[in-house]
Amino acid sequence: MSEEQETRKQFAIQKLYVKDASFESPTSPESFSFSNWKPKIDLNLTNNQRHVEGDLYEAVLCVTATVTQQDSTAFLVEVHQAGLVTITGFDDEEKKYLLGSQCMSVLFPYLREVVSDLSTRGGFPPLILSPVNFDALYHQHMQQQQAEAEQETTGVEH
Repeated sequence: MSEEQETRKQFAIQKLYVKDASFESPTSPESFSFSNWKPKIDLNLTNNQRHVEGDLYEAVLCVTATVTQQDSTAFLVEVHQAGLVTITGFDDEEKKYLLGSQCMSVLFPYLREVVSDLSTRGGFPPLILSPVNFDALYHQHMQQQQAEAEQETTGVEH
């Protein structure tokens, strides 16, 4: 690849924004009376991407956290953190990687902050999400897709 082609590659964040956010505390105010706060946290983390126009793409990182205490839902928080990115000069595989891994790594700290803020504003201790290795998750997802494609081709079921 020539130096000119290499310099035409661009990956730039244009805008970061909260696309959707919700907080529910179905058992409040009773949920505040727990003297021994040891919640069970169920997390569901997903992402999606879409082409907007030209070299502009939208990447969205979504989390749903359900926090239960003594078999009762203390609160549920859902956040969709999004970003608009410009991707120029990359092939399709590189674009998939940038959108599926690198964009998610950029979005995660913002999503994490919104989740923490919403739980605190809801009257609970801050819910701090643990770091996520999106690069490893992306490669794991690609390996799974490849295995499924091979399985369909050979007709072998596991």
